[in-house]
Amino acid sequence: MAVGKAVWGIDIGQSALKALKCRMHEDGFWMVAEAFDFIEYPSPLNQAGAGSEGLVKDALREFLSRNDIRNDTVSISVPGQAGLARFFKAPPVEAKRIADIVKYEAKQQIPFPLEDVIWDYQPMPGAHEEEGISLETEIGIFAMKRDQIFRSLQPYLDTGIDVDFVQLTPISLYNFVANDQLTINPLKEEYDPTNQPNSYVIVSMGTETTDLVITNGFRVWQRSLPIGGNHFTKQLTKELKLTFAKAEHLKRHASEAENAKLVFQAMRPVFNDLVTEIQRSIGFFQTLDRKAKISRIIPIGNGMKLPGLVAYLGKNLGYDVVELDGYQKLTGTEVTSAPSFRENMLSFATCYGLCLQGLKKSALRTNLLPQEILVDRIVRQKKPWAVAAVACLLFACALNFGFHWQAYNSAHIPEFTQATSKVKSVEQTSNTLKSTDTQMMTDKENLEMIGRYVVGNEENRRLWPELMKAITTALPKDPDVAPGRVSEKPIDQRPDLQIESIESQYFPDLSLWYTEAVQKKYAVTLENRKAILRRLEEGEEASPQIDEAAAEEAAADATAPAATPGEGMPAAGAEAVAGTAAEEEANLDIGEVEAEPEDELAGPTAEESGWIVQLTGKHYHNSPAARENMGAQYVRNTIIDQLDRGEVELINENSEPEIVSMKEMGISHPIIAVDEVPTFEDIPNPKYEPPALGMGGGMSEDYGGMQPGNFGSDPNQPIEPPMLRVKVYRFTVQFCWRESPLSKREEARRAAELAEAEANAANAEMMEN
Repeated sequence: MAVGKAVWGIDIGQSALKALKCRMHEDGFWMVAEAFDFIEYPSPLNQAGAGSEGLVKDALREFLSRNDIRNDTVSISVPGQAGLARFFKAPPVEAKRIADIVKYEAKQQIPFPLEDVIWDYQPMPGAHEEEGISLETEIGIFAMKRDQIFRSLQPYLDTGIDVDFVQLTPISLYNFVANDQLTINPLKEEYDPTNQPNSYVIVSMGTETTDLVITNGFRVWQRSLPIGGNHFTKQLTKELKLTFAKAEHLKRHASEAENAKLVFQAMRPVFNDLVTEIQRSIGFFQTLDRKAKISRIIPIGNGMKLPGLVAYLGKNLGYDVVELDGYQKLTGTEVTSAPSFRENMLSFATCYGLCLQGLKKSALRTNLLPQEILVDRIVRQKKPWAVAAVACLLFACALNFGFHWQAYNSAHIPEFTQATSKVKSVEQTSNTLKSTDTQMMTDKENLEMIGRYVVGNEENRRLWPELMKAITTALPKDPDVAPGRVSEKPIDQRPDLQIESIESQYFPDLSLWYTEAVQKKYAVTLENRKAILRRLEEGEEASPQIDEAAAEEAAADATAPAATPGEGMPAAGAEAVAGTAAEEEANLDIGEVEAEPEDELAGPTAEESGWIVQLTGKHYHNSPAARENMGAQYVRNTIIDQLDRGEVELINENSEPEIVSMKEMGISHPIIAVDEVPTFEDIPNPKYEPPALGMGGGMSEDYGGMQPGNFGSDPNQPIEPPMLRVKVYRFTVQFCWRESPLSKREEARRAAELAEAEANAANAEMMEN
């Protein structure tokens, strides 16, 4: 009695479609054949103009019209020459690591990118494990290009046949032989490589090719021979000058021909070629496996029905050639005894193997069905259930809504609608007023916070004006010129510095600015301070001049540039230090500067923050008479000295003026960051008046025939030129400013006074003692 789900094995050949339907017997040993079909095409698929796709689809439609395959599993075969089979022996490893090894081997064995192929693998029968370690495991990898798989599946997709398994034809033949012909069961017995069971050679002749499979049940080797049934037909057309149709008819009925000997003589070259190919293949296999013992040859396929072919193979190959007269483990009298099945029995071996795989009784169960087709099918099968679930959910929602509507309708009173609407309107108005009130309270709090900031931050608002006043105080002034008046002195003798820009940048870590190069620049400032103080002690004018030879040496030492502003702002760290030009006037040799106290030259530390203020400007105080006080030295003697040790008048907490030192304001470390060699420039002469035409004018070649001068001017007075050539010195000054508000200064001053008082008291006590 057959049980379980039925399986259709469908083999689409070059000349006919073969199909076999089977179920497993309840004893699990026999396979019961329930139906079969053999549909021959009007012409072979390989003939020119045959329209192979149309012929295959017509055959499948005819097959569907004769058979009901609903709820049945469908296994199909694809030609062996279209696929690839590789075998390798895995090293002794844990069984769970076999998959990783196979993936690596697949990349090596398959000559295409893995994403372009459909592949599967399976350990061959006879493998065994010991304590989780796989030993002597031979693994087969089977692959086929993705486009070829879909090309083979397209006729089934077009006719609405759902395929469950796709297998290579040689592997299906191996499954057939391993289950039906061998005397051993490879699924239940262990493999001994030193004492192998006998191997069978399956020769399956098709229309164009012949599949040759050699197996002992545990190992399989296959090859596709380029000789098929059509080669005999083509030989007859060539030798006997017949059409293809007549030659095919004569081949099938060669024994009944008037001159049978002539027919066989015409086909003898193909007989010889077939025997040669089989002998060469068997010889190559025996070089691969010298312990293999070939005992018999099993010919299958309708091409083997050619009279005399089986006997010729047995005579020339030297092996026992066994003709199949039935399948040993296939029952089902209605099928096996049918004349059509008996006539074409040799061509159903592939279908037999496909049915075994569909029933999960085959030795090899690899499946080359693309995963996307399987997923689409699962989704399609679940769609009705999903639609039913959605319909049930909608029905439940509608039913629930109906109950709620009924309850609402029974309790609804129309008179409540107007009152409810008024309540909602009042609630909306209340929410609007609350929102407005919240916004206004927020605005009020913001204004109060701004007011508190404005009132409470008065001290900080004074910082920048105080800084600007300190910078202004540090600039040199001409005592001979009243405020608001222009000096009458020559421009190169005026004690002026013209500041063109003031910029600043905040440094959370002032040590990034105070680099080694800046320290060397500041050492020049300290040396200049000492020179000024020394001159003052000696009663001389405080305009020292640093030795020029020392300046040249200092220019060589101070190779690291001082801070240079980036887009108008001083930059931090070593990148802020720009190279200085070779100074024409004065610079200091840092190596010869007497060391200042370590705490003063050390500069700001990494914990200190503050501002770096940069002043960019120029001056014309470069006359030959001011040789000792010109160029960079003039900047040091004026603004640098004032920023270093000067004082400024500020308003104290009692709104009274008081003198505050630059140090108390937090100003320190003034340096000339960038200076240039003084150059000559032409500037407009403020005393120049353009010439005018008049009675007093005379012609001159220099002025186009006109004598320069004003009408009525004194002819004895020298003529002022339109441009003045003066020497200009450009500079960039930087200094550090740590904010020191009034309260901080007062606190520091009181602390100093207290310390001084304590010191005086201590000294007085010591004197008394």
